[in-house]
Amino acid sequence: MSFIITIIITVQIIAAVAMIGLILIQHGKGADMGAAFGGGASGSLFGASGSANFLSRTTAVLATVFFVATLALAYFSNARPASTGGSVLEGSAVTAPAAPAAPDTAAQIPGTSAPVQAAPASAPVVPGPGQIPAR
Repeated sequence: MSFIITIIITVQIIAAVAMIGLILIQHGKGADMGAAFGGGASGSLFGASGSANFLSRTTAVLATVFFVATLALAYFSNARPASTGGSVLEGSAVTAPAAPAAPDTAAQIPGTSAPVQAAPASAPVVPGPGQIPAR
């Protein structure tokens, strides 16, 4: 199944790049007006009248190939079997292992030898009057 999807994606990319190139090669409808005033860019690789037919038909064929490849990719993406979980987030939830607790002696203030004193878990930490900056 992944081999088919790889082939379809390759065809889609080739069609897209070729379509971009063909669209950039084509000249607009106003380009013929500039040629009447002495512009030498009116000639093209396929001739004056045949270039628009060939390029526009080739662009239409490449657009159809691109559209069909896009529809095929959409079909194959929905053709996968449904997962057992109800949500994408439920299926990807992985519990991380708990980090081991560091011993109290390792927790020291940098530059001092005094260990950090941990506040009791049940008592909330309330800043004192000297800890709140006054304006």
